Amino acid sequence: MYIEAKTQLQTLRDLLRFAVSRFNEASLYFGHGSASAYDEAAYLILHTLHLPLDRLEPFLDACLTTTELEQVLHIIQRRAIEKIPAAYLTHEAWLGDFSFYVDERVIVPRSFIAELLREQLAPWIENPDEIHSALDLCTGSGCLAVLLAHAFGDAAIDATDISPEALQVAQKNVTDYNLEHRINLMQSDLFAGLEGRRYDLIISNPPYVSAESMAALPGEYRHEPRNALASGEDGLEATRAILREAADYLTDQGVLIVEIGHNRDALEQEFRQTPFTWLETSTGDEFVFMLKRDQLPH
Repeated sequence: MYIEAKTQLQTLRDLLRFAVSRFNEASLYFGHGSASAYDEAAYLILHTLHLPLDRLEPFLDACLTTTELEQVLHIIQRRAIEKIPAAYLTHEAWLGDFSFYVDERVIVPRSFIAELLREQLAPWIENPDEIHSALDLCTGSGCLAVLLAHAFGDAAIDATDISPEALQVAQKNVTDYNLEHRINLMQSDLFAGLEGRRYDLIISNPPYVSAESMAALPGEYRHEPRNALASGEDGLEATRAILREAADYLTDQGVLIVEIGHNRDALEQEFRQTPFTWLETSTGDEFVFMLKRDQLPH
């Protein structure tokens, strides 16, 4: 089919139709940035042809060179057959207006915390200028650390991850945004390497997928590092450890913000006495909680 396409498809419009058909035929999963086969096809084609990602219409009837056609068909084929997330094919992921380098050493960024950082965590952080130290726990690609640095201009930021491979990716993103002087990358298993440090703000998007959910994940997620997704039998292993230890690493007025996926009910049932504040995101208030230091379980 792909060999036939090389001789019969000519325009970007032709390729867009072909890609949507192949993606639907392959029953791809779109949970890494795009919402549909059409959106993903448009993104991959525009990126491969070095065209503006928000300007599809003017180019739809443009004819492609033989080389361009082969390049686009190659990336369509890999997405459809190997079920590789688009971000790994383009080495690019977006959070709002920020673009980050990614590859298979890190999960594809998709944190709700990124939305909250655009507003400097308002109204929960009343005075952003008073955030002088911040920690991004389980930083992965470093994307949230970069957003932290932009949201809180006076903050010195530590960003940690258990994976040295992930920290290599994070270093590239920190360097790309010229934030080496603001963001300190460290290898650490949660708080293990941070003894004696205190932060006005700790954010974390830790692993939170249960064993049952891991077994049922679509093929696209199998390309992501397992240790960045799986968190024990019920998905709360990392979150429990964070709740148990965070008070020792927060300043007196410090704030903890953690993303936990679909685990709100289970978390509240286990920590009945903990007064979680659930933060509103674009898809509801079930995914990110906030606690002040004195609210953490003892």
